[in-house]
Amino acid sequence: MGSIVINASAVELWQTSSADDVQTVIRAVYKQVLGNPHVMESERFVKAESQLGDRSLSVREFVRAIAKSEFYRDRYFTSCAPYRFVELNFMHFLGRPPQSQAEISEHIVRCVTEGYDAEIDSYIDSDEYQTAFGENVVPFSRSNTQAGQSQVTFNRMYALNRGDSQISSAVKSSQLVFEVATNSSSKISAASVDLGGSGEANKKKFKIVVQGSKFDTRRRVSTSTYLVAGDNMTSQIQRINRTSGKIVSITEVV
Repeated sequence: MGSIVINASAVELWQTSSADDVQTVIRAVYKQVLGNPHVMESERFVKAESQLGDRSLSVREFVRAIAKSEFYRDRYFTSCAPYRFVELNFMHFLGRPPQSQAEISEHIVRCVTEGYDAEIDSYIDSDEYQTAFGENVVPFSRSNTQAGQSQVTFNRMYALNRGDSQISSAVKSSQLVFEVATNSSSKISAASVDLGGSGEANKKKFKIVVQGSKFDTRRRVSTSTYLVAGDNMTSQIQRINRTSGKIVSITEVV
């Protein structure tokens, strides 16, 4: 057996991997987790790379270090619409698109209530990550490896990942909001030249549905709907949580 396994899907680091093998792993992580960017020498994660090389960091912990970096945060959290941030997290860390509106809502709420690091950890510490990649396999697109995968999932993955020429940070707005909200399939079509921008992300509107007990009786439960601009979503969710409301869903208005 060689010191590194590379096939159409996986790159794995072993204790016997050479220095060149380690560089292959580093490049694979940068490509997958950072969304295929051009990483300049001054932007490389030198300390984390060294720790990966001497095995004081596993591939999983190397992925975590990059995901919690300012490099990742600036490109995908600060600059993108909330839906886009979450769908890219699914793609970058779990190698698949989000499967339901409930998944997206859960992650948006977690990010607001528990913080950025908790949102990142929720993917990397998940049973799904452990089963798919373990400690030393670089996350990869699982569009062609999941048994029994539906055409809907394949189409959604294609909408998020158009191949080696696509850079994730070039697209700021969600690519799956309508399909996930309506549980429908994405149409496979040519990539649009209108990629949006960070300003567009803040202009988007989101519908937040909340359940909460009425103050006059414990048995009555009300449902409230809020229409919120993207740049006001964090403060609105924080207000909802302070009143003990339960967020049922968050849907981008399209």
